[in-house]
Amino acid sequence: MLQDFSSVTLREARPSVVATERLTLRRPTLADVRTIALLANDPRVAENTRRLPHPYSQDDAVAFIRATAAPGGETVFLIEHDSGPIGMVGIDCSTPGNAELGYWLGVEHWGRGFATEAARGAIDFFFEEFEDDHLYAGARVTNPASRNVLEKCGFQWSGVQLHRFLALGSSTPVDCFRLSRGVWASLKSWSSARRVR
Repeated sequence: MLQDFSSVTLREARPSVVATERLTLRRPTLADVRTIALLANDPRVAENTRRLPHPYSQDDAVAFIRATAAPGGETVFLIEHDSGPIGMVGIDCSTPGNAELGYWLGVEHWGRGFATEAARGAIDFFFEEFEDDHLYAGARVTNPASRNVLEKCGFQWSGVQLHRFLALGSSTPVDCFRLSRGVWASLKSWSSARRVR
């Protein structure tokens, strides 16, 4: 009977592919390890993401994919453009009521609007699949491009905090942002992402 299944089980059974105008967001697999490691192993990527080590090896990619396959943690998508991986986007729901959006792209794909498009797809997925009323995100204060992505997606600045960055081995100031379900719904005029079954 339906009531015998938890919402987590049902959520895991739902489609895991999101299609946007130019991108496909899908769950990463071990077949993607080499490409993920190649894209992530750039200091310019690592210094702007809190949890990416540098250098980033294929072993790091394997550990990451295995960790994201565990139930109840992050919802992670590999970003594909023209059938090739270009980065990652995900939502960490491991802390109840404090879901956080994160993303990164390989350097050669910067400046083409892919981060905004992928973030919007992940945001749509989050608000359609989860009941949380807010989604959080952050961008290093020295990363105006990431701040622009968040602002284009409707996030509102909520202050500055220090966050530890693995690749830097230290803490650095981060602009913090919040997106409410109400603001997301009012801005839903962007091209709706759709899930592929």
